Amino acid sequence: QVQLVESGGGSVQPGGSLRLSCSVSISMHSLNAMAWYRQAPGKERELVARFISGGSTNYADSVKGRFTISSDNAKNRVYLQMNSLKADDTGVYYCYIDQLYMGSTMDYWGKGTLVTVSS
Repeated sequence: QVQLVESGGGSVQPGGSLRLSCSVSISMHSLNAMAWYRQAPGKERELVARFISGGSTNYADSVKGRFTISSDNAKNRVYLQMNSLKADDTGVYYCYIDQLYMGSTMDYWGKGTLVTVSS
């Protein structure tokens, strides 16, 4: 069973930084895409950053220049470095991966880690 476990969330003041980490229970080499999503209170889940096998990376307009997605295949981890945090970045952050298998996409989600940006 594929498991994703996020860590690194917490409370931070505006302008601060956090690094989220996602531990993945399968080989990263088998992945098609890895991503971070977030869900703010009362809002729908939205894409924050995504990296697709082959080198394509995209970010939500609201985080461009502030957030960076990366991975360490040897450690089976996906990271989200978040700088210059704003109150609007508050929410539960979810790690996401998917694999292509027999013409279908199999996707997996972590349970989330809470980020609170407040003075």
